[in-house]
Amino acid sequence: MKKQLLVYGSGRHTVPFLKYMAEATGKKKPNLCFIPTASGEDQEYIDSFYQVCSQINVTPHVLSVWINSYDQKESFEEIISSMDAIVVGGGNTLNMLAIWKAQGIDIALIKAYDNGVVMGGGSAGSLCWFNGGTTDSRPKELSIVEGMSFIDKSHCPHYNSEKSRRPLYHNNIISGELTDGYACDDRSAIHFIDDKVHTSVSLDPDNNSYYVYLKEDGLVEEELIPNSIIS
Repeated sequence: MKKQLLVYGSGRHTVPFLKYMAEATGKKKPNLCFIPTASGEDQEYIDSFYQVCSQINVTPHVLSVWINSYDQKESFEEIISSMDAIVVGGGNTLNMLAIWKAQGIDIALIKAYDNGVVMGGGSAGSLCWFNGGTTDSRPKELSIVEGMSFIDKSHCPHYNSEKSRRPLYHNNIISGELTDGYACDDRSAIHFIDDKVHTSVSLDPDNNSYYVYLKEDGLVEEELIPNSIIS
């Protein structure tokens, strides 16, 4: 069973990225589930998910953590394991991971990933799958957060859209606070298969994904090739 992950720089829903995830499942009409925990289950964000899904051949679902035992009889693991693909939204990474851990959602996601459910997302929804990265989840300044380590590398979303992200990411790798890892511009994505980079895809030629690492002579920012344009 292939383990697949699609991560992109921005948390905004787009037809090309969700279509790509749907096709990666190999199903004619896959069950695609949005987990909007990081945004506090913002209704406009959920509405945008349904709007995008109406343009592709999927059956959309939304997993809410704000539930009670009387109304919800399925466990989070049962819901997650019944999906073909899971997309995680942007927002507060730290709060999202804390809720997931308290509810056992993190463990359910690991099991589903190992069983072939395609995972993905942008912003908080991309950062969560890696061993760590920088987040705006705490007051005052960007800080480091640990992820779930599906991919045992660090990660940086919003690489081209937030001026402080790129230099801070570089400095954290140089200092050893973060491991080497992968960065995505807002409109670029990386497709991992079995924890290895399969390909890089983007919505336009100006957005790319990178592998950032240290060598003896300094930091290297290596653009991932090929960078296929999808629409």
